[in-house]
Amino acid sequence: MGDALGLIETRGLVASIEAADAMVKAANVTLVGIQKVGGGLVTVMVRGDVGAVQAATQAGAEAARRVGELISVHVIPRPHSEVNRALESLGKMVD
Repeated sequence: MGDALGLIETRGLVASIEAADAMVKAANVTLVGIQKVGGGLVTVMVRGDVGAVQAATQAGAEAARRVGELISVHVIPRPHSEVNRALESLGKMVD
């Protein structure tokens, strides 16, 4: 897949949901999933073209900071097919 992958990691579910909401409202991206990582960390993943994902992650990071703790933000422009396969195994919703 040629789409970019955007990731935002937060401490706590509220900040991650706020980030997810801001990301899909700010740009033409698709929410891939929200994954509890452990230790209170939650990662939100979106896909779209590179510009849209960059705009979405910026908006999501700002939103997460307003209501909680932002840990990390990263955009992968064209993830390798093995990364895509690994993401498929994670599922769509928080466990």
